[in-house]
Amino acid sequence: MKLAFIIDPIQTLDPCHDTSVALMEAAHIMGHEVWVTQASLLSVVEGKAWAILERVQLVPIELVDGRWVAANPWYKSSECNFICLETMDAVFMRTDPPVTVSYLYATYILDYIDQNKTLVINSPSGIRAANEKMYALQFTKVIPETIVSADKQVIKQFVEAKETAVLKPLGNKAGEGILILQPSDRNLNSMIELSTLQGRVPVMVQSFIPDAKEGDKRIILLNGEPIGSVNRLSAKGEFRNNMAAGGTVAKTEITPKEYEICSQIAATLRRDGLIFVGIDVIGGYLTEVNVTSPTGIREIDRLDGTRLGHQVIQWVEQAKNYKLSTINL
Repeated sequence: MKLAFIIDPIQTLDPCHDTSVALMEAAHIMGHEVWVTQASLLSVVEGKAWAILERVQLVPIELVDGRWVAANPWYKSSECNFICLETMDAVFMRTDPPVTVSYLYATYILDYIDQNKTLVINSPSGIRAANEKMYALQFTKVIPETIVSADKQVIKQFVEAKETAVLKPLGNKAGEGILILQPSDRNLNSMIELSTLQGRVPVMVQSFIPDAKEGDKRIILLNGEPIGSVNRLSAKGEFRNNMAAGGTVAKTEITPKEYEICSQIAATLRRDGLIFVGIDVIGGYLTEVNVTSPTGIREIDRLDGTRLGHQVIQWVEQAKNYKLSTINL
């Protein structure tokens, strides 16, 4: 197969951490062509999506004394070519958030790929529909008490009722801008005003989950099915469990309650074409649904001895074979 990955500049990626590299490496090991591009290099020509693509070959990382070690250099690339994306068997949209205007424009360009010919993971319309904070709100039975508002009084009333709450900007990533709110905090009004840009931008506010001190579990789902998980623990003096905020990771298992959460959201994910997803669960509650470039594969593989990237590429192989068999019927 020929697989295209829309990523941030490849030289900025960390081969020992980034899930995009894990997926590309798995494809390379399994004998497939790996091509890379960036969102800014996409075009529509004569009603088709095109991209400036370069083919890359990767040197697989190795596990040494419990740590991933990468070669230097860990990849080599060929010259660039302007190629119609429908000549690819699958296109992975893996540009990191935030979802800016240019990011949205890239998803509009990807709409001009005929998905009867080429798989797009994740679906461009699904990415647009699934703000990573807001998307979870439709699963009311499995999320903590949550409001979304730009109104200071609405937010303050919620905080006063809950005594402790967590504020999350809707468009940020990696724990950026998350705040603990308490009625007694003399900075409460200022924090709300700053976060909402003086009442112009809504934010999410959730009841505080005491079990957050036990970690924030990332569960990877493939076509709605959980395939692995890792627990993220906050650094000393930090309440956020995000790896980007200095958090560490620990081996974990998916609990029966978490399997039930996955079951409840699976059909909706499939409906929206969200094939590769990372959900965040704290204390048995779904808190976020990550669809842009969910990460965690390298950490899960290191702790569990798995090869989740291979599972993803195998799923793509099977999906392509199924499409071809149905077309030939």
